[in-house]
Amino acid sequence: MSWESSAAYYEGINKGVQARLGGLSSAELVLVSVDFGRMMALLEAGEHDRIAALLADAAQRAERAGAEVILICSTTFHVVHDQVAAAVSVPVLHQADALAERCESAGITNVGFIGTAYTMQNDFFAQRLSADGIDVAMPDELHYDTVDSLIYDELVFRKVNPSSRKRLLTIIDELTDSGTQGVILGATELSLLVRPEDVEVPVLDVITAHVDAAVQRALA
Repeated sequence: MSWESSAAYYEGINKGVQARLGGLSSAELVLVSVDFGRMMALLEAGEHDRIAALLADAAQRAERAGAEVILICSTTFHVVHDQVAAAVSVPVLHQADALAERCESAGITNVGFIGTAYTMQNDFFAQRLSADGIDVAMPDELHYDTVDSLIYDELVFRKVNPSSRKRLLTIIDELTDSGTQGVILGATELSLLVRPEDVEVPVLDVITAHVDAAVQRALA
């Protein structure tokens, strides 16, 4: 929902379509952008009904513009996924379902999850993964503020610092040392900081999984 994650989604979807169709092909895509600052203020105030109404309106506008598949381009704001999905007649693909498919295909049943403090403190996303048979481990709560600072003070402004990468990799190492078979980068900006080759276990990037599911669905 930050413009950084929106840009990553836009690039990923178009690259996915081009890879499948070849040549100069690109995606027929509708982008409805909302004010990230306003949405975060509403989240901090606990105004979930207002968030749901705003995102439902955005989804309805996308549907009226011709969208046949809709994505909420933020893990945190999947907290209102079900309300948004109920407001439209086309599928709203859930990030957790896309990640669960990735886990299943890789034979992974136990993952570490790193996201915003809000997503790690509340179980709406982990419960969706658990319903698909994936056990989810969170980092120590002592790291929650650190991860939030990396996301909201740096990555949403495309600040990528080597020292921040090292801090995040330390958190990931703690999760893998506890026995997790893979790690989910469960905030849409975290893929700017950590690459799969940085980690010994599989790294499941939420944007990549979500984008691939959307392109597959749209071109089916």
